[in-house]
Amino acid sequence: MKPAALNLGLLGLVVLFFLVSLAVGSAGLGITDSITGIIAGGSDVGGIIMREIRLPRAILALAIGFTLGMSGAVLQGFLRNPLAEPGLIGVSGMASLGAVILFYLGLAGNTLYALPAGALLGALIAVALLLALAARSSSTLTLILAGVALSSLAGALTSLVLNLSPNPFASYEIIFWLLGSLKDRSMEHVWLALPLMITGWLLIALSGRTINALSLGEEAAASLGISLPRARAMIVLGVALGVGAATAVAGGIGFVGLVVPHLLRPFTDGVPNRLLLPSGLGGGALLLAADTVCRVVLPAGELNVGVVTALIGAPFFLWLVVRTRREAA
Repeated sequence: MKPAALNLGLLGLVVLFFLVSLAVGSAGLGITDSITGIIAGGSDVGGIIMREIRLPRAILALAIGFTLGMSGAVLQGFLRNPLAEPGLIGVSGMASLGAVILFYLGLAGNTLYALPAGALLGALIAVALLLALAARSSSTLTLILAGVALSSLAGALTSLVLNLSPNPFASYEIIFWLLGSLKDRSMEHVWLALPLMITGWLLIALSGRTINALSLGEEAAASLGISLPRARAMIVLGVALGVGAATAVAGGIGFVGLVVPHLLRPFTDGVPNRLLLPSGLGGGALLLAADTVCRVVLPAGELNVGVVTALIGAPFFLWLVVRTRREAA
């Protein structure tokens, strides 16, 4: 399939799911009322619902899905590992740990920016540790091992915080946040996370030539003038900024970066950098659809979007492992 046709098709899906996301909710506003409420403005209930509740939620679903999909595609290309996804390098886990510590200390509710700031600090610490651990080696295997170590450490410390939490309500808030949700997000969350995610997208896009060269092997990439330490720093920083910002405002949302690149790779011509934009658009469409499902399945209670993506991604991951083993045999 031609790249332009694929991207246009995915863009159409994104627009469709974005409009559906605006139309679905307990208030019972349709697509026409939703668009009117956004464009016309005013202080009526419908306009307030659209501008303050549904629109920020839809924008965040699109931006976070785009970030996770694009990050998964660039990591699979850079690490040459079909099982790579944003959680592999430990950024998601460390960002979650930073937020969980603020919950434990009772600081998360002090201001709107406390929780995102903690998550972003955790993501930046992950970047610093990753680059320090992998600085003396040009091998991508070192980066993978460092990421696995960080993920394990973050998971252990998060469990420790939950175990030591004296307040059951704080424990409940921590668990609910770790499941990932876009509920009750506002435009302030959008303005906080979107600039960081866009910066991450730009850094990832600039690494397209690098992942193309790496498909030929590290030695071949070096002979083409690719600086692996510089490329590693750019990709890790881009993924960390995007995923850290996404985790900061929505909690842990997994498997999007694993599933989407694999679903779309057969429709590309095998050039790694041409998978970046389709994976971003596909990730946005998937998360918009998953968030809409959350509101439809349990209208009264509402599922967490991280649960829905895990229900989609975990069976897919197992199938992918089985298929990889069969191909290796």
